[in-house]
Amino acid sequence: MLPTRRGAGENRPDTGTRSGTGGRPLPPESADALRVLGGVLIDEVDGLADRLTVMVLHREPTYAELDMVEELRGACRANMERGVQTLAEQVPGGVDPEDTSRQTGRRRARQGVPLEVVLRAYRLGGRVMWEALLSTSRGRFSGRYDTALLDAASYVWRVNDRSATALVEAYRLEELRLQSHDLSRRHAVLDGLIEGRGGDPAFLRDAATVLGLPERGPMLCVVTPVEPSGEDSLRSPQEALAPLGIVSSWFLRPRDEVGVVALGSRPPEVVADALRPCVAGRVGVSPVVDGLGAIDAGYRMAHTAARTLVGPGLAVLDERLPEALLVDSPELVPRVVRTALGGLLDLPPADRDTLLETLRELLANGGSPTHAAAALFCHRNTVIYRVRRIEAATGRSIADPRDRLLLTLGVLAAQSSGLP
Repeated sequence: MLPTRRGAGENRPDTGTRSGTGGRPLPPESADALRVLGGVLIDEVDGLADRLTVMVLHREPTYAELDMVEELRGACRANMERGVQTLAEQVPGGVDPEDTSRQTGRRRARQGVPLEVVLRAYRLGGRVMWEALLSTSRGRFSGRYDTALLDAASYVWRVNDRSATALVEAYRLEELRLQSHDLSRRHAVLDGLIEGRGGDPAFLRDAATVLGLPERGPMLCVVTPVEPSGEDSLRSPQEALAPLGIVSSWFLRPRDEVGVVALGSRPPEVVADALRPCVAGRVGVSPVVDGLGAIDAGYRMAHTAARTLVGPGLAVLDERLPEALLVDSPELVPRVVRTALGGLLDLPPADRDTLLETLRELLANGGSPTHAAAALFCHRNTVIYRVRRIEAATGRSIADPRDRLLLTLGVLAAQSSGLP
């Protein structure tokens, strides 16, 4: 048996409940036990840190994979020392007892070590500490403090829990800071691409790294304007594309949400089909562009496509080029409406609306009165009669290709102006 070493608190008179560092309420025997045993362990911190390091490495290969063995050992020592100091009431004056835990939490967040891995290591540290207290009581003091330690057990584990809580708070705050920094950088890169900086090779390489997208290859840009209601116009697009193996990056900006989609070998229709179930507002999709360097053009075209919609839907620009020409030339819209439809607009509203509906169906059915009549649920002769009225009011012939094109643009422009 090792000789007994008298420590602080031994053979002191019983003065009732004591409050130690951190305001701990403990019976005097338990408080003395922690001070004495903690005082002994202060001289054995290196051995405890070595033991803890081996245990952590055995259970958590993450540290070895990240080449952090030496750094792990240093953190184990610092946290073990602070834990022993707290139990022994020997934390240096003016020092926060949880400072090493917070430092560890911040560092692990920056290193990318998962929080659950860090917490498991902390629990192992609590186990090593408790076993060391019991071992010291039995080996150095012949079990003299065993009973007192049982009364102090809940306090010892509360100390460990407080340290773990401080670590978690610091980890999450640092994680939020890093995410905010990373998000700011990603937004800055996207803004640079939209502003046309994709022609700078160095910027383009950095953009590909930051966004996690290939520098070159076929891509789509998706734009959805932010709705006044604040509701999401496109719900979980990244999650919709990921199961298809499609890599994308999405950004919520003050006035719109922007997605950059790397197609790889897939046709663009796959993306449009995957996104349609997610649509709750106006969504525009660009034609295929060549790599990140062309995202500025892709953004403009996708934005134009979204603007062709008057309600929720997904607009692929190449499928709505006439509408796109009109929304990009708003000053021409009234001229197109008046020039194409002419006197049709001056008819009484009931007649005007009926003839406009007939004209839309005629144009949609290649000028065929028979097919238009089927769509309108009326007789073919009724449609032929209306055609004569339309041509008389507009001065245009539906059979003439140029007039038919102008009438088509006029109908589209009228719809965008709010006419039926």
